[in-house]
Amino acid sequence: MSIAEVYDVADRRAPLLPPTPPRAPDNMTALGRLAALRNNAIATWGQRAYQDDLIKGRFFNHASYILNTPDAIRHVLIDNYENYTRTAAGIRVLQPILGQGLLLAEGRAWKHQRRTLAPAFTPRAVGTLVPHMISATEETIAELQGSLGAPVDLREAMQRLALEIAGRTMFSFAMGRHGQTLRDFVMEYGMKLASPRFLDLLLPLGWPSPQDISRALFRRRWTRFIGELMAARRAAGKTEGAPPRDLFDLMVVARDPETGEAFSEDQLGDQVATMILAGHETTATALFWALYLLALDPATQQDVADEARSAGKDETPAIERLAFTRAVLDETLRLYPPAFLIAREAAGPERVAGQTIRRKDVMLIAPWLLHRHEKLWDNPSAFMPARFLPGTPPPDRFAYLPFGVGPRVCIGAHFALVEATLALARIVGAFRIELIDRTPVMPIGIVTTQPDHSPMFRLTRR
Repeated sequence: MSIAEVYDVADRRAPLLPPTPPRAPDNMTALGRLAALRNNAIATWGQRAYQDDLIKGRFFNHASYILNTPDAIRHVLIDNYENYTRTAAGIRVLQPILGQGLLLAEGRAWKHQRRTLAPAFTPRAVGTLVPHMISATEETIAELQGSLGAPVDLREAMQRLALEIAGRTMFSFAMGRHGQTLRDFVMEYGMKLASPRFLDLLLPLGWPSPQDISRALFRRRWTRFIGELMAARRAAGKTEGAPPRDLFDLMVVARDPETGEAFSEDQLGDQVATMILAGHETTATALFWALYLLALDPATQQDVADEARSAGKDETPAIERLAFTRAVLDETLRLYPPAFLIAREAAGPERVAGQTIRRKDVMLIAPWLLHRHEKLWDNPSAFMPARFLPGTPPPDRFAYLPFGVGPRVCIGAHFALVEATLALARIVGAFRIELIDRTPVMPIGIVTTQPDHSPMFRLTRR
């Protein structure tokens, strides 16, 4: 069957409706929402949030607005983005693990970092890192061969794979020696410190909450560990006159094109932490969700395997030969956007979507809601990769935000899509994947869109 025929068949199938958590009552009390927020932010939204253009509420002493129209989102994230900053709660949760890296920097510091890092993430630069991605993926496949027929935790396997790719593309060395420590740090922070508590939301940023004390202690250990990784990379050396071989090389030699300024040692450490964490965690989660959806939809899984076989196994395969696999990933990111919520606080008054916005009002842009909004998508809860096939009308740029949009769009978006597309094609090309665990996997929103449990899969050789 040709790829064109595969697309046509896929378009005619009855679409899969993956399980989703129940929607909150529209009349849920503020205290009820606050309690639910600690466990799963996704479960705080009711049916109106999937239908209305704007939802107005209160966030302590200030108004909050959920924006569901592309024009309003464009205004906040592009037209007047300098009027909107991260909320205090968002900074509290992310700063201990990301520091002042690109994701959290503001103003001149952000512009300096963005200009300096941009050359490291061009398609040409990412292309030089593809061999690292391929080698890590092939090693993961070889390891999974030892689990054929037995229950396997693909979520853990994808976390290890994404971490290995992050380590190799950042430092050119395998993460076997450091990987468990890094995973322990990520799990510790996610389980104990990443969810905002009541005082995190209530107190001004300059007033430490009880959780902030624990976060500060965590950061001390975390930055020491990142320093050890950087020292190990420097000890490995670099051939004089040779081109950069990894992201660390690229960041060390990077200079702000306007000022000529390099990163300080602390800034470099924060960039390393940001790139490793933001890169490996979101990619691992996207790969898990894609494999889960394909296990629920064997026919689409077979289409991905057929495409992977036809694309071949070149050392650096052309991504354009994996168009259907990429469409599966795009649809996965629509249903399970890694960043399920973007929260911004108004620095000054203005008008948005017919509303008078005051200083410190909170603007909420939720990719989880946008990507499932009934006015913006046909059959929004269904898994339909054909939406993203070449030749189909693209979604509105401000209705599909898996990597954000505007000046602060994710700098590593191209890197992540190349990595995930190559890995997904090779894994599905190697194995037939089925679910053993029949308990529905529910998405929960805690920093990223995570599964509520890790189901067991069974792999068989194709």
